[in-house]
Amino acid sequence: MHTRAEQLESFGRLLDVLDELRVKCPWDRKQTNESLRPNTIEEVYELCDALIREDRKEICKELGDVLLHVIFYAKIGSETGSFDIKDVCDRLCDKLIFRHPHVFGAVKADTAEKVSENWEQIKLKEKDGNKTVLSGVPSALPSLIKAYRIQDKARNVGFDWEEREQVWDKVKEEVSEFESEVAHLDKDKAEAEFGDVLFSLVNAARLYKINPDNALERTNQKFIRRFNYLEAHTLKVGKQLTDMSLAEMDAIWEEAKRQGL
Repeated sequence: MHTRAEQLESFGRLLDVLDELRVKCPWDRKQTNESLRPNTIEEVYELCDALIREDRKEICKELGDVLLHVIFYAKIGSETGSFDIKDVCDRLCDKLIFRHPHVFGAVKADTAEKVSENWEQIKLKEKDGNKTVLSGVPSALPSLIKAYRIQDKARNVGFDWEEREQVWDKVKEEVSEFESEVAHLDKDKAEAEFGDVLFSLVNAARLYKINPDNALERTNQKFIRRFNYLEAHTLKVGKQLTDMSLAEMDAIWEEAKRQGL
């Protein structure tokens, strides 16, 4: 691994490269916070994909792309006189030190669970921090991740099941209510109840230490592999999926499962 001096030298080089691009490159020169924002979202998702696949080479590459966006926003901030990369780093350091009194202060917290218990209360006391427990959940988060974060923050202040097994009664209750509204053909109420089903399942995942977003993505990828196998098999025998019966497709699907796809 590289020394701290080498790391700082590379970071300084990156800042110098961006400074030059901002002046000499027509594309980089015209970028704004708003024009960069969609690309930033895409880069973060690409990093997440590399992390899920545990592809170290791609993780390194995608981290660079995300870092570029961080320093680009800081560069734009410096041009308006609002802040620069030093302000970003200083504010982050101050926040980390303030939120870790068990490391930088006299507070005792010997386990990750104890740290989590203190976390939300610390943020509420923080200058310019969250005014309420749930205000720290970004409104633009994807719904599945947002549900998990909402529940996790509520847990940190003691609003949670006494025993995790209790969540299954709630899951069954919500499924029953969803089934009832579907039977009554009330689409609006059925949608609301289905949301409750999903929320309760996210709660169950959280209580059993399962990340629901990761779990769903694993299933997405599994479905893609098996469906691609199904499609490739049909093309190999000169057919189209639309020409096959459901029973024929199911047989090939089961074959994909037997092959571990």
